[in-house]
Amino acid sequence: MAGISNDDIQNFLSNLERRASSSVTPFSEFPMPWFGLDIGGTLTKLVYFEPTDDGNFETEEELLSDRMIQRYLTTNKAYGDSGVRDEHLELQNVTINNRIGTIHFIRFPTNQMPTFITLVKEKEFTLMSSTVCATGGGAIKYAKDAESELNMQLLKSDELESLIKGIELIASVNNEECYYYDYPLDNERCRKVSWKWSKGCCSSECTDHSQATDDGLQYPYIVVNIGSGVSVMAVYGQHDFKRISGSSIGGGFFQGLCCLLCGCDSFEEAVMLASHGNNRNIDKLVKDIYGRAYDNVGLPEDTVAASFGKICSNEARENATREDLAHSALVTTTNNIGSVALNAANHCKIDRIVFVGNFLRVNPIAARLLSKAMDFWSQGTKKALFLQHEGYFGAVGCLDKLVAVTEMRKKQREGLSSSSSASSD
Repeated sequence: MAGISNDDIQNFLSNLERRASSSVTPFSEFPMPWFGLDIGGTLTKLVYFEPTDDGNFETEEELLSDRMIQRYLTTNKAYGDSGVRDEHLELQNVTINNRIGTIHFIRFPTNQMPTFITLVKEKEFTLMSSTVCATGGGAIKYAKDAESELNMQLLKSDELESLIKGIELIASVNNEECYYYDYPLDNERCRKVSWKWSKGCCSSECTDHSQATDDGLQYPYIVVNIGSGVSVMAVYGQHDFKRISGSSIGGGFFQGLCCLLCGCDSFEEAVMLASHGNNRNIDKLVKDIYGRAYDNVGLPEDTVAASFGKICSNEARENATREDLAHSALVTTTNNIGSVALNAANHCKIDRIVFVGNFLRVNPIAARLLSKAMDFWSQGTKKALFLQHEGYFGAVGCLDKLVAVTEMRKKQREGLSSSSSASSD
């Protein structure tokens, strides 16, 4: 990268090492860099805000710190054996705390956290920042390792608060964040349609955006976060939300079932198998029981009456394919999630229902099945809404919190400096 040489890097690191070993105020208290970390049960998500307004750096050291991190993160798409930067998700020209920059999105398996800690240590990133805001169970599990190995504090943030903050921050800067599926299970007609999440469009049934405005989110709304399990939140305002429901039948259930039934080694393999299967060879449908639709209660003939209901005999089990079993596991999971989500929304009398979480990553078939499930359970009155950045919102919320903490520390330093100057006078 232009403007930074190897000599610059070595001199910079030497200065930081001297600071770290002395009583001088550590560099970590300067405003940059800004990271957010969500350490989930299966996947860890990291977001990095890269400032692009070089003229607004407070010191030369801060600029060099940013350039070093920027050079490493943005010239690579993979880190180690399993870290990946989702380049297609990066958001440019984002303003955070009066700084303009790009948000980068990086992920790696949580079981590789020891490798991540080693990488951070080898690259000497800990000399540039001693605090990272983190959420998820791993923020507690790996806190001691971060402190002992990296001399870094994991500032823990509440999962639900981080999730909601992240959703609202991203939705406010990306007009194309929200979408739904038209004709979700029709391979020829299925398409993703942008849905303007603004006060001019206050219902998920609304597809006329001619009156939509750009003045932010419309409250209330339901968030269904699908990770290893499922959490359902009702959001009434920026700081007014609560968990109202959930289920243990989520991404962990789907992957675990596929591991048992199909011998899958990964979530990606399970999704791939499901995309080539047909649950109708495994599940018992309404037409298998009645010979047709059950019109008296409004059940179409292709409605699942009993998940895995066709494989109760030895012959059926022998003929079952891995692909069909995986697809049945996915249909079972999404039907359950759709039912739980709609029941919660009806109980709270809330119309907008948004699905997020890493269960939806590389898993468009799940989103399409959820769309169909929501359409069925709501009798066509509601659409399943999705967000482009899926499982990254917790990490984005942590980024937002770190910025707030950094700003607070800056004001404290300025206050101490002013007091010191007044005393000397």
